[in-house]
Order: sequence, then structure tokens, then C-alpha cells
Amino acid sequence: MTRVLITTDYLRPGDDVDRYLRAAGLETTHRPLVGRRDPEELVAALDGVDAALVANEPMTADVLSRAPRLRVVVRTGVGHDSIDVAAAARHSVTVSNLPGINANAVAEYTLGLLLAAARGLVQSARGVADGGWPRADGHELRGATLGLIGYGAAARAVVPLAKAFGLTVLCTTRVPESERTADAAGPVEFVELPELLDRSDYVSVHTALTDRTRGLVGPAELRRMKRTAVLVNTARGAVVQEQALADAVRAGEIAGAALDVVTEEPLPADSPLRGVDGIVVYSHLAGQTAQARAAAGLAGAAELVAALAGRPRHAVNAHLFAVPATTTDETTTDETTTEETA
Repeated sequence: MTRVLITTDYLRPGDDVDRYLRAAGLETTHRPLVGRRDPEELVAALDGVDAALVANEPMTADVLSRAPRLRVVVRTGVGHDSIDVAAAARHSVTVSNLPGINANAVAEYTLGLLLAAARGLVQSARGVADGGWPRADGHELRGATLGLIGYGAAARAVVPLAKAFGLTVLCTTRVPESERTADAAGPVEFVELPELLDRSDYVSVHTALTDRTRGLVGPAELRRMKRTAVLVNTARGAVVQEQALADAVRAGEIAGAALDVVTEEPLPADSPLRGVDGIVVYSHLAGQTAQARAAAGLAGAAELVAALAGRPRHAVNAHLFAVPATTTDETTTDETTTEETA
């Protein structure tokens, strides 16, 4: 029988996803990932496994080389930087993601972080918990400018919400101009990154982690931002150079940051982001809603079954196979692979 390993932490034996996979004739094993996992433990879990449904499980070249039966890996989300897709292709393993699956959740969360930063909500709550009664002025979003780095599904979902709050929206992206108005998100001004940084009151990162975007926001970029600006990141931690960010906030080069993602998760005790007034770190919750999880679980299960049948719909490494796997146009565009995350 074909065996499936499930490591996404919110999927459980007997749930809808488990029943779907078993109804398709698959044998399921659950090894939920919470925190970090030793690579040897993952190798052991993959022993005799044909397909895996994973969240941010680190599927490295070494791990993949030691899972000879593995044929399919499906990421129950959008970003797939934790999977060595080239190594997977060398071992004939199809890797799929779920583009846009949690875009609404991420967009709403992004607006939540903007509001919390603008009104100092976390600092106020901390002050009350510590016995105080903070009364510092906040700022209204209306009339401010929001800059989006990336124009994937989540960024596009942010636009109408931002417009409803009266924000002007700028965007920097590699999406072809012909594809930028394919939805009803509303008017967006497309500019290069330096201009976006110069003009924005809030800069929100929505690009995937790639060789091109790793460390994209560093000392030079932070110095271009307004001293009153706030950086928001719901994409991938390593897009932002964390030491540079901590230094910039301490020096007053920017006002602060709201980070849902960091380079190493959970946040290490010695992280430079700790203890910096103005930087608030959250626990990677942007895509974690009941609705998004339910959708991602079932969509991931359907993609896994399709991939095992040789018909993946969202393969991200099809172009690396000698004979490309079947994909939709959506999954082979640069935008899907480089400018969407969760």
C-alpha cells in the first residue's frame, strides 16, 4: 500500500484530510512537527514513505537522498524554501505548494499588524500589564502610504483592505505589467524598490525567500526609509537582515517593525531582535486561521493524490525534470514561485 507521512502540526488522525487520503487507498502516518526536529528523526519517519504532506519541515538534500521511496512532497502552504526542490528533482520527487491558499488570512493579519503598530497596541497592553496606564498618541492609517514588496496573492488581497482604510498603495514587483491588473484589487502604483522605500510610511514584505530576495532589506534599504516608517514582514524572516533592522530601530533610522516571521523559528534567546523597543515579534500566525488551515489541508491532500497519479497541478520543480510534470500556467509563472508566501 502507498504510504503517506503527514507532519503538518494541525492535521490529525481521523480528521477530514486523513479520511480523504484513506478513502483514496493510502496509508497515513502522522508525525506532527512542533518546534525543531532532528534530521535523523525525519529520515527515520520517511522510511518506507511514498509521499509527504508537510508544513515547514526541512527537506534537505541529505534527507531526500535517504528517502528512496519518496515520490511526492506537498507543502501545506505557499512558501517552499524549506525544501531543496533541485535535490528533490534529482531524486525524481515532485514538490508542490498551494499558491494563494491562505491569501485572505495573511492579508487580514497584515492589516492587523499595521493597526497594532500605528496605535501602539502591544506597547499599551504591556504597560497596563506592568501596572501602568500608557496614553501615548497613535497614528491613523488614513492618508498614509503603504509599500508592498511583492505582488503575489497575499499582497493583492491586502490592497482592497488597505484602500478601505484610506491608504495609498505602492508596489515593487517582477510581475509582468500585463498581469498586474488581472484582479479587482484596486489602483496600485508600481515603482522600483528605492522609490517605494523613500515614500512609504509602512513597508510590508510579501515576497518569497529566494537567492534574489535573501537579505533584500538590509542597512542601505533601511536608511532609505522614513524615520517614522514601520516595517512589516509576514513573508520569510531571512528577507530582512535582522541585525541591520535592530540597529536601525535602535538608532532611530526607522520607527519600528512588526515581524510575524524571523530567520530562525522559534526566536532564539540570543536574537538581535530581542529587547529592542519598537520591534514586536509574533509567532508566525499570518496564515493560521481555522478557515485557511481547513482549506490548505484538503487542497494539500488533493494535490498529493494527483501528484501520486502523475498529474500534479502545482509542482514547483517540474521544470527541473527531464520530462516536465503536468502543471497549470499559474504554477510556472515567476510570480507564484518568487512573490507569494505564508
